[in-house]
Amino acid sequence: MTDINAAQCRGARAMLQLGVRELARLAKLSPTTITMFERGRSTPTPETLKALRRVFEKKGIVFVIDTEAPGVLLKKKK
Repeated sequence: MTDINAAQCRGARAMLQLGVRELARLAKLSPTTITMFERGRSTPTPETLKALRRVFEKKGIVFVIDTEAPGVLLKKKK
């Protein structure tokens, strides 16, 4: 599992229309942890990144891991 970056976290939240507090609740993290990560003010632990990624992927986010163009996609519901 590759780490996600702050822009991917912000993008995934926007695509899912998730607020910081809701994401924090779902990932069992503090809202401050997420805000600091998204603003580039802290580097999350590997466990924190896994928790965020798990929530996003469960909700249909696909992370594009590419050194030149990392991003996020939202799977279509079947």
